[in-house]
Amino acid sequence: MKYISVSEGNELEKLIPNFKQRGMDLNLNRIKEALKNMGEPCKDIPAIQIVGTNGKGSISSFISSSLRCLGIKAGITTSPHLISWCERICVNDQMITPTELQERLSSLKPIIDKYHLTPFESLIASALEYFSLQKVELLVLEVGLGGRLDATTAHPFRPIIAMGGIGLDHCEQLGNSLEDIAKEKASVITPGSILITSKQDPKVERILKSVVAKQNGEIQFVQPLSNDWVLGLHGEIQKQNAAVALKALESLGLYGWNIDKEKIRKGFSQAKWPGRLQRAKWNNNALFIDCAHNQHATQQLSEERKKWVNNQSGIHWILGIQKQKDGPAMINSLIKANDSAWIVPVPEQLSWTSKEILSIYPKFSKQLKDVLDTETALSLITSLKGQHSCTYIVITGSIYLIGDLMRRKIIDTSGN
Repeated sequence: MKYISVSEGNELEKLIPNFKQRGMDLNLNRIKEALKNMGEPCKDIPAIQIVGTNGKGSISSFISSSLRCLGIKAGITTSPHLISWCERICVNDQMITPTELQERLSSLKPIIDKYHLTPFESLIASALEYFSLQKVELLVLEVGLGGRLDATTAHPFRPIIAMGGIGLDHCEQLGNSLEDIAKEKASVITPGSILITSKQDPKVERILKSVVAKQNGEIQFVQPLSNDWVLGLHGEIQKQNAAVALKALESLGLYGWNIDKEKIRKGFSQAKWPGRLQRAKWNNNALFIDCAHNQHATQQLSEERKKWVNNQSGIHWILGIQKQKDGPAMINSLIKANDSAWIVPVPEQLSWTSKEILSIYPKFSKQLKDVLDTETALSLITSLKGQHSCTYIVITGSIYLIGDLMRRKIIDTSGN
């Protein structure tokens, strides 16, 4: 991943509305009016919209890589970013440059101010204008949060909906039950559209089928890909995400594109999505980094560890979890008998402490330790070599934590 300079980053920060002031304010009216004022860029370009609690970025990565191999010029939005705002706007696998993003944001500033756009809305507006200038043939729009009121849903032509796994997250915005969250995400389904998803919780599946029927659409449930597919992303869950991506790509044939499955295979093998069960190093010590940031994701990570050789000997977890997440539930799904967990603050975010977690799960009293930061945890862990049976080091719990480590180059991900 390309690192941008500090000066470039600071210039972009000046142009993007202050997140702490604007935050998340779910409402489609602002972005719709802004896009109308802009002349409705890309309004006639079809989009694959990607929605779900987890797996959206992986599905986007598989689709993006394959579209490049298929020779289809696509504009792709993803969220959130690890290091740079530029990651969120790509044409196939090529990020928008800081200069280009600055130009788009500067030109749109009167509209951004007039309609009081949030940071996410500002970036989506900039993306659609950029994609129009780039003359893309297709859009791939990853939902930022929820679906019903997400800025990507303002795009009027979304015939293909690719859905990742749905679980509890962002409950403060989307509702406190799985059914509430599923309804918010299912609301992106447009009349006559195709919804592609893998197996979901039965409560979720009932809602999806009901909404699709009301919209006179089609729902296709896919099975995980077989082992003869070579995937560029690690983890068993990626067979499921790739299956959703495959069916979404095949569905493009309905809209006139020639879809070559062998080129999709090549695209899947070349897919990259940093920070997702990625191998890395710190001072030549091997470790994994993963952006699991909710209970649904940590449950998947817990399942994945079962496939690791000698995982029963224990894992050193370095965990930074934002306060609005269900930290105790996440830790309860991860920590096993011989594990240790080093609890670190997420940079610039209110975070869970071991004391708070132990007040709910005292059973982990001998396994949880608070440390100042990830570097301190890594130093302590490596000093224990030969004294502890743990064989793996895994850093997880927050996208912001992983992004901070990558931005500051604390960990080495080159070659992975």
